[in-house]
Amino acid sequence: MAAHLKKRVYEEFSKVVQIPLEEAPVKKLRLSKPSKSAALHIDLCKAANATDALQYLLEFARKPVEAESVEGVIQILLEHYYKETDNSVRLKIASLLGLLSKTNGFSPDCVVDDVINTLGNEKSHQVLAQLLDSLLAIGGQLPESPAVRRRLVQVACKLLSDTNFGVRNKCLQLLGFLGTVETPLTKDGEGPSSSLGGVRDVQSIISTYFSDQDPRVRTAALKAMLQLHERGMKIHQIIYEQACRLLSDDYEQVRSAAVQMVWVLSQLYSESIVPIPSSNEEIRLVDDAFGKISHMVSDGSWMVRVQAAKTLGSMLQVSHHFLEQTLDKKLMSDLRRKRTAHERAKELFASGEFSSGRKWADDAPKEKLDTNTVNLIASGACGAFVHGLEDEMFEVRIAAVEALCQLARSSPSFAEKCLDFLVDMFNDEIEEVRLQSIHVLREISTHITLREDQLDTVLAVLEDSSRDIREALHELLCYTNVSTKECIQLALLELLKNLNKYPTDRNSVWKCLKFLGSRHPTLVLPLVPELLSTHPYFDTPEPDMDDPAYIAVLVLVFNAAKSCPTMPALFSDHTFRHYAYLRDSLSHLVPPLRLPSRKQVYSLDSVDSGCGSGSVESAKLFLQQSLNRVSTIQNLETPGAQDLLNFTIRDLQRLGELQTELAGAADFCATYLRCQLLLMKALQEKLWNMAVPLCLKQNVTATAAAQQILEETYKLEFLYSSLESREVATIHHVRLQAKALQLVLTARTRPGLDLLISSCEKFLQEIESFQRMFLTELPHLQDSFVDKLLEIMPRLLSCKPVELVKILQTTLRQSGLLQLRLPEQIHRATATIIEPTGESDNPLRFTSGLVVALDIDATLEHVQDPQDKVKVQVLYPDGQSHVIHPKPADFRKPGPTRHRLITQVYLSHTAWTEPSQVEVRLLLAYSSSSSSPSSSNKSGWSDSIDGLPPAEAAVEGTIPFSKPVKVYIMPKPARR
Repeated sequence: MAAHLKKRVYEEFSKVVQIPLEEAPVKKLRLSKPSKSAALHIDLCKAANATDALQYLLEFARKPVEAESVEGVIQILLEHYYKETDNSVRLKIASLLGLLSKTNGFSPDCVVDDVINTLGNEKSHQVLAQLLDSLLAIGGQLPESPAVRRRLVQVACKLLSDTNFGVRNKCLQLLGFLGTVETPLTKDGEGPSSSLGGVRDVQSIISTYFSDQDPRVRTAALKAMLQLHERGMKIHQIIYEQACRLLSDDYEQVRSAAVQMVWVLSQLYSESIVPIPSSNEEIRLVDDAFGKISHMVSDGSWMVRVQAAKTLGSMLQVSHHFLEQTLDKKLMSDLRRKRTAHERAKELFASGEFSSGRKWADDAPKEKLDTNTVNLIASGACGAFVHGLEDEMFEVRIAAVEALCQLARSSPSFAEKCLDFLVDMFNDEIEEVRLQSIHVLREISTHITLREDQLDTVLAVLEDSSRDIREALHELLCYTNVSTKECIQLALLELLKNLNKYPTDRNSVWKCLKFLGSRHPTLVLPLVPELLSTHPYFDTPEPDMDDPAYIAVLVLVFNAAKSCPTMPALFSDHTFRHYAYLRDSLSHLVPPLRLPSRKQVYSLDSVDSGCGSGSVESAKLFLQQSLNRVSTIQNLETPGAQDLLNFTIRDLQRLGELQTELAGAADFCATYLRCQLLLMKALQEKLWNMAVPLCLKQNVTATAAAQQILEETYKLEFLYSSLESREVATIHHVRLQAKALQLVLTARTRPGLDLLISSCEKFLQEIESFQRMFLTELPHLQDSFVDKLLEIMPRLLSCKPVELVKILQTTLRQSGLLQLRLPEQIHRATATIIEPTGESDNPLRFTSGLVVALDIDATLEHVQDPQDKVKVQVLYPDGQSHVIHPKPADFRKPGPTRHRLITQVYLSHTAWTEPSQVEVRLLLAYSSSSSSPSSSNKSGWSDSIDGLPPAEAAVEGTIPFSKPVKVYIMPKPARR
């Protein structure tokens, strides 16, 4: 009873009150990085001596510092700077101040005052120079703060009176980088002054130190003035006289900077008139500067001579008679001041003396000239280029040759006068000088005509053992004019000797004779009977068409006959047959000719270059119409669509053969349509309606088609240059379709769940990668395969692998052909192996186990970075394949889009019983990587994987882009 009563009491008088809990404030964690300034302070405090402190500073300099920590670090460094007594430690601290001010994201305007204040009490000149260098770094980081820059300039002006050359150098450097003309300065650095006597501008202050006692300061002053010019400040003309005096300085660095300073002023005030010292004459400033710099070509320092020679080449405004004086060591009369007859008569009349007539020629002019006072150009400057071309240092000779080239290109008359000097340089002992001389003569060939004696000197270089020299000379002869038919005969004779001595020069010699004949048809005409060995009455034997020398003669004659219609009348019957043969085999060397028909069997129709496949515009129109016609295949049945694609591919391939200008675009479109044709055949209706065991052969065919499509897409991406983003997106779209086809075929033929899951994850990663890479091109891909997948992307991420495969299969079959836009300026990378030719039946014999060198000579067109991408493949009969990476020095660049590969490949093999062929071809290496952003979406069928796999690794491979050449080799067993 008592217990019952107690229970009721608790029920009546007890009640539960629920107090709402207040939300506890979320504790935020603040991740703080260890303070760089605090750590540096602790380290410096631990230093027992200067060596330890310097070691801590060196270790600190190797560590990166965040922008938000820079100011604190600088304050710590400044505190220890004032406490430190050792100069080496203070020097390192001053260096660190400059390095820290260059930190990205840090504005050093907050530490300018502190760094400037350190200058006041500093006694060490080295530390002072380093502090000024740090101030220069700070000023360079604050281009938008003219007040700070002005203050730094004032500090530099104040310290210019320091006795140490290093401090003065840094002050002048700071004036050159930061000085302006806006605010006048005083010499003591007090800033703007009302006293007109003490106000000077930056240029006048710098020019004061042109006469400093230390040559390093004089050099720094000249470089500071040149820095002002580079920043856009116009140098005063009054500086010219001071710069000219420095040309005779004892220090070569001063003379070198003075040459540059004189050149700058000659370009700024080229038409100004300056007086000649010790005379009443005046000449243009550019002519005077040209004469003074010409004198420096005979300087004692070869570095000054090189700079002077290079500078002369850029002075294109100089007068013609000054230019010609550089080629003659004797002073020309044009550059000497002579009194006129009126002046002499006036002087004679003033003296009161007249001719009595008793003495013979007593009134003849007696001209007394002092060459040191009345010359318009210094006698030491006469024959400047002659001195430069005869210099003992080959660097000076090369600089003189290049300067001659620049001046001769702008003056045809000067080009004719310097021709003999350039031809003489062909006999230089240094190969680099000879090669540069040939290149220079090639550049000015439009202004010159070679005489027979000059041509004889030029042709002597054909005996040079260097292949580069010989080919450069062939290139020179292609664009050179000669004066007589004897010159043509001499050139042909020497080229045939070259061909006999160096058979590998065959193509280069033929090309040279092609241009030689087309440029001189009238000179070749009287030589035709002798060259072709024809006779008006007797039949002559027919030459051998396998002789390269005879082919060289025919190339010369046929190219001359193109512009000389009377020449074919001198041809014999076999010449017409040989023309037909060469026109087919060497069409790039033999032009189309209008030949008369002597007999019906030898009659050749006229081939006019104006007719044929039509103009480039009509070919472009045909290409565009072909692409438009292909876009209608969605309306056709499968057999009709395949036939249309086949016919279009055939037409585009033929178009590329006929129009070389559109070969790249036509081949690109044909390859793309071939990918679409392979995809269409792989997605035929009968393949997907049968059970898997019943269509194994079709599955193999579809798998091979998918792999071929992938290979073709890599060719489209890496074998063609100048592709736009839209074309690249189209290529990746086709590649994505091929990978989807591979995934569907994998699900049909390999039912393993793990393999299917990984393949599906990889494909989803490919889709996301495509979307990220070509986000701007997605509007042009409407109703395409990838556009349909992106619309259902959430569903793809959450569905099962089997369902994903069904969606891909349906989408593939329903997606149509993506329209390809007509590409503009697309070029295909091509390679032509010149040597070996593969025509020889004599095998290369070598002992088994050893090596034999095979010379490779190939021409590469439209290949970017060939040093990294081009490789040579050698395929042996037993299936072994060797890939060789040529050295970078084996590549030459004769043209903007053309490269030349001249290298050697070493072959080796075990002993064979009989000779066999190895194939040599060129490969183009590529590397494709598809990087995608990491995704946090989880796969519905793989709970153990946190997200999609990382991006696909780089896909590397090679593409054959040259025709294979077969070479006979015979490894012999070793003798015992």
